[in-house]
Amino acid sequence: MAERIDGSARFSTENGPVSFLSAREKLEHELRLLRAQHIVISWNRREREGSYDSGYSGRDPGVAVYFFLNDRQRVIACDRFRSSADNLRSIGLAIAAMRQLERHGSGALMDRAFAGFVALPPPKSCWEVLGVTDGASPDEINRAYRARAKEAHPDNGGSNSDMAELNRARDEALRSLPQPGG
Repeated sequence: MAERIDGSARFSTENGPVSFLSAREKLEHELRLLRAQHIVISWNRREREGSYDSGYSGRDPGVAVYFFLNDRQRVIACDRFRSSADNLRSIGLAIAAMRQLERHGSGALMDRAFAGFVALPPPKSCWEVLGVTDGASPDEINRAYRARAKEAHPDNGGSNSDMAELNRARDEALRSLPQPGG
């Protein structure tokens, strides 16, 4: 069974958790049926002895699928689950559901669903929000946080959402650092 970030189960096969290869094959099948072209699947791959570890479920198990449909670029992304395989399977099932909309005469709803994905801005990484490099020290993270908080805080012309994004970035950056003694 696949586990969501919140810990609850979602996907499984009779042989155990869904594999990355199986999820990719099922997604590619759905995209072919949709008549998608120029398909690119993007995930956080880790190089391992000259090949890529496709089931990598490290700090960022998110997956994005880019393709063209009816001469328009589309993208669907998912990072709800703990492994890239589970996120890939989720996207495959979403494509299957959208194809069903098209089959049953609601192609306009499918177009609107895809438009919703395009309208979402890509999230900034915690490093980008803080303006430091990946792997910065706790001191560098906290200094960058304090400097940016002067502008982001609502009392200084910023907004609640700016400050919330900054707080999230600092917390995420500090959580990502190796823990002492571990």
